[in-house]
Amino acid sequence: MMQSILLAIGAYNDWDILDMHAGFDLTQLASVSDLAMVDMARRAAVKAVAYKGHKPFGAAEMDLLPALEVIANYGVGYDAIDVAAAKQRGVRVTNTPDVLNDDVADLAVGMLLAFTRNMMTNAEWLARGDWAEKGDPPLARKFSGARVGIMGLGRIGREIADRLAAFKMEIHYHSRSAKDTPEGWVWHPTPEGLAASCDYMVVALIGGKQTEGYVSRDVIAAMGADAVIANISRGSTIDEEALLEALEAKRIRGAALDVFRVEPQLDPRFQKLSNVFLQPHQGSATIETRKAMGALQRANIRAHLAGEPLLTPVN
Repeated sequence: MMQSILLAIGAYNDWDILDMHAGFDLTQLASVSDLAMVDMARRAAVKAVAYKGHKPFGAAEMDLLPALEVIANYGVGYDAIDVAAAKQRGVRVTNTPDVLNDDVADLAVGMLLAFTRNMMTNAEWLARGDWAEKGDPPLARKFSGARVGIMGLGRIGREIADRLAAFKMEIHYHSRSAKDTPEGWVWHPTPEGLAASCDYMVVALIGGKQTEGYVSRDVIAAMGADAVIANISRGSTIDEEALLEALEAKRIRGAALDVFRVEPQLDPRFQKLSNVFLQPHQGSATIETRKAMGALQRANIRAHLAGEPLLTPVN
């Protein structure tokens, strides 16, 4: 029986590639931009794409694959894929939710702790020998017991809130409607209302056009001068220029960021700031979770090609 052609786009780990070779005739591309370079006859036979990337996968790219039936995205955020264009062409789209929730939530808490307790600067203080020569470093700030606001109480947002509740924090959140939450959690119908009511605000929105710039200049302006913002969603969810201006002018205390508007060439102004804690988009970056994401991605592809229901459909 002839193997189905699987087109894998992106930088995959060896364990993913090994499994893709099991049952598939595999073609690998570094980027969706390289799609037109694939032999036309081979492109015409591709039914499934395993996609791992942030470059747009739109109508033009889909039209280069006339037999395409399914795009399985590696990651919970699928904003790079034009789902409307896929639907018009009868192409199914899947993602990998839930398997990465814990890691992303863990990182959100870790970044806030690292920022608040000056962990990076304290480590540098020790490494330079300043502890022995100059004494203790400057005092940090207390984390437990503060007010935290979750911007977007979806799967990941809820995991973050549950963790921060263990830090004796007062939980506030914003979503389109009030959710079923533990007693005492406070829903805010507007993002500005949430921003004005918390010491820490964690952005956990989905990506895409519907949330682009959702944390707007007005939302940032509503934050107090002692407030800290963290983002583990997408760089597009925050008005980055407004955030940089607020950080540079110290209109807010600081930011802990894992995502940026442009990656990996983020705005150099960030790296000149002393009131930030920055990570290179590492939310789901553990061996265990990356293996689980890849396995779910391929399980969706195999289910579709076998005529079975998709495990995690987007459309």
